[in-house]
Amino acid sequence: MAKRELTEQFKIMAPGGSATPAPPLGPVLGAKGVNPGQFIQQFNAATAALNGKVVGCVVTVYSDRSFEFEIKSSPASVLIKEAAGIDKGSGEPQNIVGKITFDQCRKIAEEKMADLNAGSVDAGARIIAGTARSMGVQVVGA
Repeated sequence: MAKRELTEQFKIMAPGGSATPAPPLGPVLGAKGVNPGQFIQQFNAATAALNGKVVGCVVTVYSDRSFEFEIKSSPASVLIKEAAGIDKGSGEPQNIVGKITFDQCRKIAEEKMADLNAGSVDAGARIIAGTARSMGVQVVGA
């Protein structure tokens, strides 16, 4: 068997379980040497339980045009917006657009613990709380 050589590795964000090969995802995949239809089919099967929630994905492409991908957790900002019940964060942290509790920060940190650079769930919750404050979301009980 021929040795597979790593050609490229890149990150994408897509809605779990409902991604389509239409722009912007399809052209990016095609330009990187990945068959968009094949990728979308495998990605949607792997993320079917997430049902439309935006997730990160690291795609590794090999010289024989084969690929592997690793699903990451949703971005903290998406999870914070969902917890606060808002459509978007504030452009300026001083403008409060929503509120979440520190317990909600802890739940988000538990979900993202594999992707966070934190030694404990409480440290991760403080990271999430800082992200929330920078988005204009007030953290109650911190």
